[in-house]
Amino acid sequence: MRNFFKIFFASLLALIVFTVIGFFLLIGFISTAATPETPVVGAKAVLVLDLSVNFKEQAQENPFGALIANAESDIPSLLDVVRLLEEAKSDSSVKGLYILASDNVNGFSSSEELRKAVLDFKKSGKFVLAYGETMTQKAYYVANAAERVYVHPQGGLEWSGFSSNLFFLKGMLDKLQIEPQIFYAGKFKSATEPLRETKMTEANRLQTAVWLGDLYASFLRTTSKTRNIDSATLHELAINGKVQTAADALQYKLVDGLKYDDEVKGEMLKWLKKDPKSSINFVTINEYAKATSLDSYGSGGKIAVVFAQGDIVSGEGDEEQVGSDVFKNVLRKARLDKDVKAIVLRVNSPGGSALASDVIWREMALAKKVKPVVVSMGDVAASGGYYIACNANTVFANETTITGSIGVFSIVPNFESFLKNKLGITTDRVRTAPFADMGAGDRPLTETEKRFFQSATDSIYHTFKSRVAEGREKNIEYIDSIAQGRVWTGSRALQIGLVDKIGTLQDAIDHAAALAKLKDYRVREYPEKKDLFQQIMGNYKRSIKTSLIKEEIGIEQWGVLQQLKQVKQMVGEPQTRMPYFLTVH
Repeated sequence: MRNFFKIFFASLLALIVFTVIGFFLLIGFISTAATPETPVVGAKAVLVLDLSVNFKEQAQENPFGALIANAESDIPSLLDVVRLLEEAKSDSSVKGLYILASDNVNGFSSSEELRKAVLDFKKSGKFVLAYGETMTQKAYYVANAAERVYVHPQGGLEWSGFSSNLFFLKGMLDKLQIEPQIFYAGKFKSATEPLRETKMTEANRLQTAVWLGDLYASFLRTTSKTRNIDSATLHELAINGKVQTAADALQYKLVDGLKYDDEVKGEMLKWLKKDPKSSINFVTINEYAKATSLDSYGSGGKIAVVFAQGDIVSGEGDEEQVGSDVFKNVLRKARLDKDVKAIVLRVNSPGGSALASDVIWREMALAKKVKPVVVSMGDVAASGGYYIACNANTVFANETTITGSIGVFSIVPNFESFLKNKLGITTDRVRTAPFADMGAGDRPLTETEKRFFQSATDSIYHTFKSRVAEGREKNIEYIDSIAQGRVWTGSRALQIGLVDKIGTLQDAIDHAAALAKLKDYRVREYPEKKDLFQQIMGNYKRSIKTSLIKEEIGIEQWGVLQQLKQVKQMVGEPQTRMPYFLTVH
């Protein structure tokens, strides 16, 4: 028996050693494979922009993609896509742009930047075609910037106007006998409405009607300009439901033709002056990114571009969150780096922790004292997202950016009835002071405790307004009048003074260079890319966990799970967060 254990443990040790060695050999192999030969664009290339690809604020890298030489495994950032389209204008090997526009998973503000880039590409004189078997309105928002727009003869174009749907959980909580115990400041602060109401309050209905109307007006106005159709006529088509088929879309001149895939490609071959039976050299934007050397602009002083995308949380957070510890250190590093002459903070966040937002705000304030600080707002820069942005020298937003939502709330759940009546669980306690278990969750708050929570919420709200008033150089009374948790679009935020300019991220970078008096500059992106080992482990853990859960519960339930996860994040800590079910259809 002794010999058995000796052999067993020796074999186990050998297995562990060989596993570790094998792992590091694999890492070395991937490191070697991760530097493949640079792809070649080739002659008479047609650049493909697929709107079903989500172009995030920073490039998405998949280290495993190199092993199978998959050019589509890495996705360029939104800024890089804009720069690639600009590069393609003067690239003699690129003859045209093909937009795949069945669906568009990018937000409205991101789509606005893509649309502007497409319009700029058209100035090159090269052809721009957009095609979708069935085309959603958000896809059409970008696609109608093309020279020619086609849909499948049996497909169609969605043309029904915009809607924003909210799910209310109060009825479910009542049945479960769970009391949310909500404290909030700002009559428009609707993030907690799904937990305390069964339908929209009048204040929320008003603000939603305004911002949704602004998005729709922008959609109609831009479509009117490119399609040469009066915006009132476009609106009337939606009101009366006149566009139900592909033929209707053609009749009302929303598209230029009804074509099958082969017919669209046949037209491209004519543009390319190639034989009708020859193939087309399609190059996706991902492939073009690998084949094109996008330098960091010039060689002068550095501009630090910091990407804050996701919920704002305390601590490190993850890759899809704005962790206060990470961004505090990033901004401090950029502030202390003498080679960095200006900082651009790109915000794409619905907010989150009030405390974490203030930690990041502090670093923004310190940076502003020593060098220009410019903010560029993406799809969403609201509540905590606006908190961290308000103190910049200049704030840029797109017309369709969702911003504002200056308000605060706290949630302290009471599970006492649920535990007792639904699960048969009771609790008891010993305290050394009357408030030692305040907010424990297994009993209701006392009236005194409720006053404590409301007072803390009001105090944070006052601090939030004070930060905005200081940064925007307005009096606090005026800020209060446009705050109250109200959500605004970028175009309306410009009118009321919450932002300074309408413009893209590139516009913000150019402005920062001007403030720093840089004629020549180079861009450095933060947070910096993780090393290969961190990428592999992070991607592996995240992709395995996500794919297993999605497969088990289904994609629709996955969306509900993500929403419930956001609810969980809101419990306990005071939140500067916008409505979390804000969606547009």
